[in-house]
Amino acid sequence: MMKQRTKNIIDTIIAVIIAAIFLFPMYWIIISSLKSDTEIFAQVQTWFPKEIHWENYIEQFQNKSNTANIFVQFKNSWIIAIGSMVLSLVLSIPAGYGLSRFKIPGKKPILMIFLTTQMLPCSLVLTPLFLIYNKAGLLNTYLAPILATATISIPFVIMVLRPIFMECPKEIEEAARIDGCNYFTAFLRVTLPICKSGIITAAAFSFIFAWNDLVYSITFNNKGELLPMTSGIYQFLDAYGTKWNMIMAYGVIIVLPIVVLFVCLQKYIVGGLVGGAVKG
Repeated sequence: MMKQRTKNIIDTIIAVIIAAIFLFPMYWIIISSLKSDTEIFAQVQTWFPKEIHWENYIEQFQNKSNTANIFVQFKNSWIIAIGSMVLSLVLSIPAGYGLSRFKIPGKKPILMIFLTTQMLPCSLVLTPLFLIYNKAGLLNTYLAPILATATISIPFVIMVLRPIFMECPKEIEEAARIDGCNYFTAFLRVTLPICKSGIITAAAFSFIFAWNDLVYSITFNNKGELLPMTSGIYQFLDAYGTKWNMIMAYGVIIVLPIVVLFVCLQKYIVGGLVGGAVKG
């Protein structure tokens, strides 16, 4: 009993240390966002601002121009992230289910292609996508970054959902079909609710991929009223220097929705990741 208690204490201490290491950058961003530039670059660094500068946040909401209006950028980020997430789920859920349930010729090469696409840098596909979107008339629209970010998340979502669908017992679907459901209704009413945690996990990561996008958005859009929040950091870079306290405050505002998302969905995300790690 004493050994088990000692082990639990040691594990807790290790977990706290690891959590502190991972959370320290976020803490430093927050306190830097409340400092002046002079204090940020002082020789002796402070662990808490000597004087809190709330104006670093207030100024973020005072710019009313179309190119740097935080409310417009916030709306654009939500439109792009939600659009990409919905598109990814609509395409990835059937694909993941099909790869887990049916004997498909060339299944292993297909999965290998999905893995390979995750290794490709965004810069490699920028030019082909730009030419395609230009011919299709999609430049300077929300659809261009939505489609582009979906190309990143779809392979990832399929790889996450496939083992989760494999864990769902086939007997439950067969019982639903005996009760009168066809394949499609059994999938909707039985399989999807059982795999809810995995789907929420996939949706959360798909949302994050699109929310954090910068390259696709600034490449396919040159209209200020269509740019997302990630592009707003450039407004604090000028010929006279960089306003690091303003950048840190802006960074906190960008990260806040993601933090809230993970806090609200943490039990589903943890369950989905665990469920997806059982079978490959």
